[in-house]
Amino acid sequence: MRMLNNLLGKTGLLMLFISIISCGPGNMGDGDTLRQDAMEAKQAMTQADDNLQELFNTSVGYAVFPNVGKGAYIIGGASGNGIVYENGTMIGYADLKQVDIGLQAGGKAYREVLFFKTEEALDDFKDGEYELSANASAVIVEKGKSKTIKFQDGVGVATMPKAGAMAGVSVGGQSFQFTEE
Repeated sequence: MRMLNNLLGKTGLLMLFISIISCGPGNMGDGDTLRQDAMEAKQAMTQADDNLQELFNTSVGYAVFPNVGKGAYIIGGASGNGIVYENGTMIGYADLKQVDIGLQAGGKAYREVLFFKTEEALDDFKDGEYELSANASAVIVEKGKSKTIKFQDGVGVATMPKAGAMAGVSVGGQSFQFTEE
């Protein structure tokens, strides 16, 4: 019986994982709702860390993913939809996907922002399929704790936990697909 419960649990998690990663760029949902969620995510993150407002103001562009969901049981997956801005103006949508493997279990939701320091970095992102390198890291935004975002190849990443229980947030290995508005 224990073996059957274990198998059913793993099967359920596998189905959840498949569901998470199968949400494609065509499933952006209601564009107005996504825009509103992105504005609220930006506001929440700047309230938690004043330094982020300067990055929003000075970056060539940024992509805001207001609701990223991640689930894992050894094999993990994350997915989210976002809005891409250039010089503060919305230019399109983006889809985030991540698959990883390792000693992990649980689920969580978080916000994520990619800041593009250079026009070249933003153009690379807009060219279609974009991936963060395996050694990319994110600054976790926490209220009252200011941290410096490190840029790699002109891209900096900030995340803010929303809910769930899972240790750490990995961003290396994330892939993105840009769709022009």
